[in-house]
Amino acid sequence: MTDYERGLAQFTEMVGEDRIEALLARFRAVCPDFETEVVSVVGGRIWTRPGLDLKTRSLCSICTLAALGRVNALKLNFQMAINNGATPEEIFEALFQVAVYAGFPAMWDALVMLEDVLGEGLRSSG
Repeated sequence: MTDYERGLAQFTEMVGEDRIEALLARFRAVCPDFETEVVSVVGGRIWTRPGLDLKTRSLCSICTLAALGRVNALKLNFQMAINNGATPEEIFEALFQVAVYAGFPAMWDALVMLEDVLGEGLRSSG
């Protein structure tokens, strides 16, 4: 199995069958090679490494993205974290780590994004 195939399977598991094609289209919209690299490297080589479960990887990713203010990736990673088994309470606790090390404004921005993601989840399931 290639890195791309492994990554595609991993991202499909984390975002869901119903959302994978839209995500891939977003990745390739401006630069098709971006999609290939993200799926191969991020999904196929990093997210599939042994040593951490997907929920822990998601919480680590959320903290890093929130601290860096990377809103597009943060929204996606909130969605994936929930799909990977993280509860809102666990995400809140992870974001308190961001507040301590990157500042309370970084946590606040992340909470606003999380509110949107949680609202979308409620709307799509109701």
